[in-house]
Amino acid sequence: MESQRRCGWLRNPLIQQPAQIVWARNGVTTTICPQSYITAQSLAWLEEFFVWKALGGTGSLEWPARRAEAFFLLEAELAKEKKNEQR
Repeated sequence: MESQRRCGWLRNPLIQQPAQIVWARNGVTTTICPQSYITAQSLAWLEEFFVWKALGGTGSLEWPARRAEAFFLLEAELAKEKKNEQR
């Protein structure tokens, strides 16, 4: 199965099998096993985001721009997921 999905931890996985879609969701596809690209900073933003949401989602005017952008993106993606749940 790992060879068919062209998992990145295999030696030369791209040569072993022809490219085919192995994962798809909401219009996004990949031809190799999905990998997490979460950094320590993005994990911290995820944790802070859910605490912020639990506390009511206020008090963002003093934030650095990168944090505000991260939270804006997370809020948009969360809204997309909620919309897809309702279908």
